[in-house]
Amino acid sequence: MAGVAAYFDLDGTLLDASSEKTLTALVAKRRPWRIPWGTAMWTLGLVSNLLRFRSFYDAARNRGHLSLCNWKYLDSYSKELVEEKLGKMIPIEALERLEWHREQGHRLILVTATVKPMALAMGEYLGMDAVYGCGPKKMKGILSGSEIGWDVPRRKGKVPIVQKDAKENEHNLSDCWGYGNTFADSYFMSIVGNPVAVNAKGKFKRLAESKGWLQFTWLIE
Repeated sequence: MAGVAAYFDLDGTLLDASSEKTLTALVAKRRPWRIPWGTAMWTLGLVSNLLRFRSFYDAARNRGHLSLCNWKYLDSYSKELVEEKLGKMIPIEALERLEWHREQGHRLILVTATVKPMALAMGEYLGMDAVYGCGPKKMKGILSGSEIGWDVPRRKGKVPIVQKDAKENEHNLSDCWGYGNTFADSYFMSIVGNPVAVNAKGKFKRLAESKGWLQFTWLIE
C-alpha cells in the first residue's frame, strides 16, 4: 500500500510516560528558582484562559510553566532525557508496531501536544519520518509562556495538521492509520480509515468499542 501514513500520538500511546512533565521536572531540578515562577505563571495562564471561555482541558495546558526557558537548553535537556530515561519507557509492543508499518512501506508521523524540542528528540529516537509538536516555526530565544504563533497539535488542532500532511504527501486518509490513547485524540483518529485505540479507558474506550476500532495495550510492565 504505497502512499500510506501512520499518525501516532506520543504520551500514553507510544510512550508510557508524560514527556513534557518529565522535561519540566528536570528543568526544575536544574533551576530550582523555576518552581515558584513556573507555578505562578501556569496558574496565571489557567485563569486567563478560563476568563476567555476556553475549556479547562485547554486552559490547563498552557505553557506558563516553561516561561523564561531558553529553547536551546530545552532542546539539550530533551535529548538527554530521551537517551537516559524516556527511551526506556517505550513498550516493546509499540516498537514492534512501528517496525510493522516500516515493513509495509508506510510513513511514520508523530503528532503530539508535547513541546516541540521533546517531540523532535522523541521523533529522532523512534525513527519517525515527520514530527509535529507544539512550538513556533523557529525555536530561538526565550519562551514567553504564550502559544501565540505556535503550531498546537492538541485535540481538534491535530486534525488540520494531519490533513495538511496527507495532502502534501499525497496520502488518501481512508488508507491511513491513526493511533491515540485519549478522547482528545479521537478527532484526528476519526478522519483516517484505520484508527487504533491504545490503552483506552473510560469514555474513549466506549467510543472505540462502539465504532469497532482496533485496540491495543502498550505498557511498561
